Amino acid sequence: MEGYFIYITNKLANIRSEKEIGGPKGLLFREVYQWSFWRAILAEFVGTMLFVFIGCASTIRLTLDGSSVPQDKLDHARIIRIGLTFGLMIATMINCLGHVSGGHFNPAVSIAMAVTTNISPIRAMMYIISQCIGGIMGCWILKCVTPPEFHISLGITGVNPKLNAGHGVGCECIFTFILVMCIMGITDSNRSLYGSPAFGIGLTVAVLHFAGIPFSGASMNPARSLASTVVSNSWNLHWVYWVGPILGGCAAALCYKYVFNPYRNTLTMEEAVNELVRSEDMILVPKDFFRGATNHTANKSVEIVSSHM
Repeated sequence: MEGYFIYITNKLANIRSEKEIGGPKGLLFREVYQWSFWRAILAEFVGTMLFVFIGCASTIRLTLDGSSVPQDKLDHARIIRIGLTFGLMIATMINCLGHVSGGHFNPAVSIAMAVTTNISPIRAMMYIISQCIGGIMGCWILKCVTPPEFHISLGITGVNPKLNAGHGVGCECIFTFILVMCIMGITDSNRSLYGSPAFGIGLTVAVLHFAGIPFSGASMNPARSLASTVVSNSWNLHWVYWVGPILGGCAAALCYKYVFNPYRNTLTMEEAVNELVRSEDMILVPKDFFRGATNHTANKSVEIVSSHM
């Protein structure tokens, strides 16, 4: 029954969105002329900007008295702080803007969604541009409110000195594979929804930071790494944070769609609902009930207005 109610809710949301854009979807570039398309791009810009600003702010070694923490070691408390900040902030942004754009805030996620045809190529391209600009803007704002002595490293992600570029690509690939696999599974419209998708994704981001920061910084997000790189002007091995996440994200999306998806050869949610409606065990509410409820509400409103005249 939970799946039935989720289906009805999604169906109503689709009807409302189609009414807003004034017609059905379908053509490759038709969405470019719709306000909902540009609203989603704006949401990706704002969401990525705030995500990068708060997330990278947690990496600044500034104490309450204005002094700086020694940079000779990366202690466990700081790793937990950074991991929780990035995880909780991505969950917050998904809760705020996920229903507007899908809540990607990450070029690797947008590319993965385009590869599996969940979004159009033009939407993916515009998302990536807005995410990169938003991330740079968020890191630039952080630079504006941070003392000059910290500007050399505004949350830059770097490969551990004892590892090489290949290790960095491998780490980022695996971390992003896990992240996108989580996203694909937890947002699958065919499954019953248990708990909050935003919390699940945020928890995954936090856990991957706990384990991955000492290896490669646990970026998993090209826009997040690009932002720190541009504002701090430090380009060492930056390509690692594009190649690794994109490879891992696309691999995870394709694996879920063609290997792990348990609903691939089963009835769609719409077909399952139709089967449920045709079942003799179902008790259906007559259409007249809704018309009667509407008339009853209207009559009640008239009575209230009359009583105040």
